[in-house]
Amino acid sequence: MAPRVLVSDELSETAVQIFRDRGVEVDFQPKLGKDKDKLAEIIGNYDGLAIRSATKVTEKLINAATNLKVVGRAGIGVDNVDIPAASRRGIIVMNTPFGNSITTAEHAIALMFAVARQLPAADGSTQAGKWEKSRFMGVEITGKTLGVIGAGNIGSIVCARALGLKMHVLAYDPFLSAERAQEMGVTKVELDELLSRSDFITLHVPLTDKTRNILDKEAIAKTKQGVRIINCARGGLVDEAALAEAIKSGHVAGAGFDVFEVEPATESPLFGLPNVVCTPHLGASTTEAQENVALQVAEQMSDYLMKGAVSNAINMPSITAEEAPILKPFIKLADVLGAFVGQVTEDAIKEIEILYDGATAEMNTKALTSALLAGLIRSQVADVNMVSAPVMIKEKGVILSEVKRDKSGVYDGYIKLTVKTDTMTRAVAGTVFSDGKPRFIQIKGINLDADVGANMIYITNTDVPGMIGFMGTTLGAGGVNIANFQLGRDKQGGDAIALLYVDEPVKDEVLAKLTANPAVRQAKRLSFNVDAY
Repeated sequence: MAPRVLVSDELSETAVQIFRDRGVEVDFQPKLGKDKDKLAEIIGNYDGLAIRSATKVTEKLINAATNLKVVGRAGIGVDNVDIPAASRRGIIVMNTPFGNSITTAEHAIALMFAVARQLPAADGSTQAGKWEKSRFMGVEITGKTLGVIGAGNIGSIVCARALGLKMHVLAYDPFLSAERAQEMGVTKVELDELLSRSDFITLHVPLTDKTRNILDKEAIAKTKQGVRIINCARGGLVDEAALAEAIKSGHVAGAGFDVFEVEPATESPLFGLPNVVCTPHLGASTTEAQENVALQVAEQMSDYLMKGAVSNAINMPSITAEEAPILKPFIKLADVLGAFVGQVTEDAIKEIEILYDGATAEMNTKALTSALLAGLIRSQVADVNMVSAPVMIKEKGVILSEVKRDKSGVYDGYIKLTVKTDTMTRAVAGTVFSDGKPRFIQIKGINLDADVGANMIYITNTDVPGMIGFMGTTLGAGGVNIANFQLGRDKQGGDAIALLYVDEPVKDEVLAKLTANPAVRQAKRLSFNVDAY
């Protein structure tokens, strides 16, 4: 059955056709996003939801979306999606961060010119029949210093355009390396230096707890006399009331704003002030950008639903369409290793270490780790998946570490999971053979080679004569048919393990008979979702 996608906002017909061409059944209802009750009523019928900004993907809607696997936002901003709620439900949230980058950067430059030369006010005056040539004295852009707060995707384009205009560019971005700054032709500075030296300041950062009111009253007071401030990023980055006061006092010469603390912005402290240019969130509003993001979101969602490829996801590691077939058996292996430990470990896990050896170290380990964590906590949370698992592990305060190393043994590549509780350390390792099926190759430091089946039994015992016969006889008497039987021990008379692949889940009374033997320390019923992924 083909996956179903609901388009609840305005997307181009070309984007809708992409879904159809890729084998996805699409329901195009562009007005539905504004009817939250109707949307909640039918959302359970869909595997994917494609939106712009009008549709609000709230926790309530997510709870109603029983079959939803992916939300695709045509555009960069995902403020209208409850990402934590989506992650807890295992729903991937994608955006299209590159489709409107040029458009937004150009709008910032346009606002900078408009503020520098007072273009809107001059236009209004002239069309009103006035000829106030002496009133509108502007400033040149050439030779001025532009301070760019956030030198990421959009910010870097702004930097390039500003350098083309012969401006000096200062960049503040904690993630910008000195080498990258040099490559861009900009000067990397701290925020206070940017504020004190810039003739123009433009913001290109997301709205987070760290960036909220990054230009507050105190920061604005540190700016250069006569500075002009541009915001085409997110409302809330600048304290609008504080900026308004600074404009009234003459400290700030002007501002260009496309985004506001409250939108739609029907009122703002900035409205009506001299040399303040305001636009209604037009950063991404060009025909080229709207088409680009629509096409991108359709392609991304189709690739995920049909091929398992993940790109530009907010809450999930990226998996390319090319690597998905190679990665799939190892994702299954990672899930199995996690599920094994999750089922045999009863104490609270404090630390997790994942070792990627050989070929696995060169793979997309973020995706493998997500799958492993999903398997690990599935015995506690039945509907966990690769999206929700890392969130849950983090919320539990578990220490997680990854180790990568070159091939160190006979296997081309394997994964080893080690967990620590307050009382014990447990380790299990596995690999994938040429048949694409996962194998256990080591448990508790004991080597073995065991197939993975849907139903298994894990037995730990003291190495004494007669144990194989005892296990076989006990299981046979209990009506259990053994498909595969793997054994291992650390030394003669030491610790031994048995891993049995059986046809049906083993009953409690059979396990009780096994553990009644004084040599048996543990007998656990295991189940694995061998059809997952």
